[in-house]
Amino acid sequence: MSMHISDDVSLTVLRQMKEGGFDFSRIHPIDFFAIFPDEKQARLAAGQFRGESLNTQVMPHEEGGWHLQVSKVMFATYATIDDFESDFEAVVSPLGGTLDGWGVTQEVSRL
Repeated sequence: MSMHISDDVSLTVLRQMKEGGFDFSRIHPIDFFAIFPDEKQARLAAGQFRGESLNTQVMPHEEGGWHLQVSKVMFATYATIDDFESDFEAVVSPLGGTLDGWGVTQEVSRL
């Protein structure tokens, strides 16, 4: 797979997670986001991920259009994120959507 600008962003985010003490030895729900011009297309895309995701949500986007969030439980590695992001894009793009990044909630350890 060729390097995209989002690849550089993913590497930077993973590096920051490591510096912040993120536990890469455990699986985590990782959220992937896309924006669609209409609700119907967002819901069609969401339906493609039932059964393999922890959570799929479609909601209005504050800047117009519709926001799709798909949460998948996995190890937070560049390879697993890149693989799922590629699969996500393969569903999202033909339906008129655009990828809008990914994220993961980092637990704060108690002092």
